Amino acid sequence: MVNAVIVRGMAIGKGQPKICVSVTGRNRVEILNQLQGLGASPFDIIEWRVDFFEELSDMIAIKQILLEMNSVFMDKPILFTFRSSLEGGQKWIPSDQYRDLIYTALSSGVVDIIDVELFLGDKYVENLIMQIHRMGGKALVSNHDFMKTPSSEKIVDRLKNMEYLGADIAKIAVMPKSKKDILELLSATVEVETRMEIPVVTMAMGELGMITRVSGEVFNSAITFGAGMVASAPGQMPLQDLHTVLSVLHRHMEVQ
Repeated sequence: MVNAVIVRGMAIGKGQPKICVSVTGRNRVEILNQLQGLGASPFDIIEWRVDFFEELSDMIAIKQILLEMNSVFMDKPILFTFRSSLEGGQKWIPSDQYRDLIYTALSSGVVDIIDVELFLGDKYVENLIMQIHRMGGKALVSNHDFMKTPSSEKIVDRLKNMEYLGADIAKIAVMPKSKKDILELLSATVEVETRMEIPVVTMAMGELGMITRVSGEVFNSAITFGAGMVASAPGQMPLQDLHTVLSVLHRHMEVQ
């Protein structure tokens, strides 16, 4: 049985998938413009993709932006993500700078969830998760494959390893080449429902994978990512469209 992760009163892993939107500005002005552009858009979680930010060495600026982000959307959980170039992000940084970024984010007191990339290595990830927990945060451990879709067995193994390392939420995103790849991902998502106790987030990227971004309530994927002013990954739907589809599916599932 999946144990929902509770952040700011929101139960991730229970009911309708939560919609996450990413902020990808290169500087403070662009970030604030994106936040203002979101306005009353329908979303549940706000992600700062800090790998887009040009001043990564300025920890004071990073903390200030997080505080401003929280003041604009006080009721929304904040997911802090540095996506490395090895997993489709904007740049690569040394592991000590990566760790400093995470500690800075948590010390702001407003970050709820930290994205941790699985490829960093089991021991490093395990130690980092323990520190995140000590500082009061939740860890979303992630893995992204922009080249292919692994077999359902490999997807299951990676997700289960994330749980073993201490993740609060396990996420995997893959690139499908065919409809069979979509079935591999969905099969793995269903498989782990009875084998894991933490919420799982799975998605296939690109147009072919768009169905996986709206079917989470059927296949038990807890979070889906939508496009605000700028999409942060291929295949993301506009927030309003995503919200509409999820709401319609949820309403009819409740009737059944």
